[in-house]
Amino acid sequence: MNRLSAFKPLFLKLLSSLALCIVALSLLAEAADKRAATPTPTPVAAPAPAVSNIAPMAPSAAPVSSPAGAPSLANLIIPQAPVLAAKSWLLLNVTSNQILTVGNPDARVEPASLTKLMTAYLSFKALRQKSIALNTVVAVSPKAWKAEGSRMFIEPNRPVTVDELLHGMIIQSGNDASIALAERIGTSEEQFAQMMNQQAAALGMTGTHFMNATGLPDPQHFSTAHDLSKIARAIQHDFPEYYPLYSEKQYRYNNINQPNRNQLLWKDPSVDGMKTGHTESAGFCLIASAKRGDQRLLSVVVGTNSESARSVESEKLLNYGFQYFDTQRIHVANAVLSKLPVFKAHSDLLEAGFHEDIWLTLPKGDFARYKEVFRPKAPLVAPIAANASVGILDIIVDGKVVNSFEVPPLIAVPEGNMLQRVWGSLKLMMP
Repeated sequence: MNRLSAFKPLFLKLLSSLALCIVALSLLAEAADKRAATPTPTPVAAPAPAVSNIAPMAPSAAPVSSPAGAPSLANLIIPQAPVLAAKSWLLLNVTSNQILTVGNPDARVEPASLTKLMTAYLSFKALRQKSIALNTVVAVSPKAWKAEGSRMFIEPNRPVTVDELLHGMIIQSGNDASIALAERIGTSEEQFAQMMNQQAAALGMTGTHFMNATGLPDPQHFSTAHDLSKIARAIQHDFPEYYPLYSEKQYRYNNINQPNRNQLLWKDPSVDGMKTGHTESAGFCLIASAKRGDQRLLSVVVGTNSESARSVESEKLLNYGFQYFDTQRIHVANAVLSKLPVFKAHSDLLEAGFHEDIWLTLPKGDFARYKEVFRPKAPLVAPIAANASVGILDIIVDGKVVNSFEVPPLIAVPEGNMLQRVWGSLKLMMP
């Protein structure tokens, strides 16, 4: 018993030392957390815009050289983008989601029947959610029956299905079909317009406001070329099973055959959609989409002075994009781009990469001279979500950043156990 009493002061001293160590570690961990929360930025060049907001691409002014074995592009001169006889326009490479050229893309315009792209989007969404089916019979209200402007000629006492209404709205641009779909999905056209605005906000269409499902003039019914490209691309991306409707050249209903008003479906075999629009105040409008090889382009032309002019101006944009730009896949989905140090996690490294294929569009010849620079963010501290950005991949041509991509972790990084978190905090304190 006397021997145990002799060790008691030493035991108490050890306990006190251990308690002091725990307090010190806690203070160090707290200080490390504060330091990690406000990291000192690494001096780097200002990043280029994210791919979804990329500025229009300018042709390279440098002489173009070719890799060995490739056709010579040394004498290729890339002209400036065409200036159109229209109020507003935009050319988008759908494959890479890069804007190639614009003219007043954010100017407020009347979308006219281009509005029906949103009406179609919500119809496709309702079909996917199974709130309606293609064979659902829709009642025709007096309002739909008496709709002004272009019509597919539905009648109150004649059964009409959702499938027929979609054909009538997309191919014949029927205002009556648009109202009938809106009333079936939203209970009224006014309620449906609220749904349209909610969906526009979800798609980032910040310059758009809808008052009806048809595009008939209203002071509070407006959009922009930029926003219209977003809804057009969203249809192609989100509902590819319904996109072929936009390539149909004619449709017959109620013994009346009407052609698709998109003249490019007849003039250019690569064009397979999308939508025309016209009112006296909006002028003649056309969104056209075409695919040649691996590239799909989308042109938005608003406010020309004739039906033929909207086709001619749209063709100018499409030909410019296909002739003077190339698109290549530069990264494959789920491939490891880089392994980065991470703190307070179960592992010391995380794998960074892209969740989907990454495509890049550059002026012809620039792929021979482009390079990539990956700028990791630091410090990376768990937990890290799968959609978080852990670095930026810059695309550089002739010393200039022409595009940038946010790089996420391939999988989410959960927080480690208590020991791993304390050890991570201590490592963050180290120089």
